[in-house]
Amino acid sequence: MVTGANAGLGFWTTLSLARSGDRVVMACRSKQRADAAAAAIRARAPDAELPFVELDTADLASVERAAEQLNQLERIEVLIENAGIVHTPARRQQTVDGLELVAATNVFGHVALTAAVLPTLLHTPGSRVITLGSLTTLWPWPGLDDPQSERFYNGLLAYARSKVMLQSFGFELDRRLAASGALVRSLVAHPGYSNSGRTPRVPNVNEPGRAKRFRDNLQAAVAQGKHRGALPVVAAADDPSPPPSPAFYGPKGLLKGAPVRAVPVPITTDRSVAFAVWAEAERATGVIFAL
Repeated sequence: MVTGANAGLGFWTTLSLARSGDRVVMACRSKQRADAAAAAIRARAPDAELPFVELDTADLASVERAAEQLNQLERIEVLIENAGIVHTPARRQQTVDGLELVAATNVFGHVALTAAVLPTLLHTPGSRVITLGSLTTLWPWPGLDDPQSERFYNGLLAYARSKVMLQSFGFELDRRLAASGALVRSLVAHPGYSNSGRTPRVPNVNEPGRAKRFRDNLQAAVAQGKHRGALPVVAAADDPSPPPSPAFYGPKGLLKGAPVRAVPVPITTDRSVAFAVWAEAERATGVIFAL
């Protein structure tokens, strides 16, 4: 299952897995956009099985409904938590649940989804959860004492903070799963510096204009297309023998390159940070993990 499978990294991750013969559940907010993406994937992988589940990670009721559908599946082998806001709003916004929009979309919705489908994951020995990190975790401490930007909001900082929180959650989940004896892994991958302008054009999926392509291609020395940025995510899904926690994947050159096992930023593996993130996620979502 791939959240946000209709565009960006999610589309290219879904396409790669479908080409390998995997059945991929596309969990997206818009069925229309998911259908357009599925048509583009089938044009490249005619036998692709791409069932749709409606999911908005910024809406906990939507997460609950999606989880009910997913738990009807016989198994979930890989849950890829890709959906997120990259282009953050200029002003702080709240979701229908009263949560800060960026944190809710990128972190809390995925935490709630993971907890809700955990029974199915636990009944699928060897299954794994993959969360998406970011190079923004390299930024200076992004104010984790204000996880929902209640005292001060800046879109870029909110995004960086959400990625620190999501990576931290992914690594802590792996530790807790191992401690419980569960045969489920939680891995983290980051796409390096990937942009739309260096990504192949796909009608109705990725259609950057000439100006966008020109600007993005000026960064060719340090940037790659999203079709390349998805490769570490696919590597995490396919790795037959993931390393012990923290299991982290990214481009060989940090910003771009072939997928390799990588070294995460210390803040994302700090257990004191993880405990704070976990507590905030439980408070925000009302979810308690059965581990």
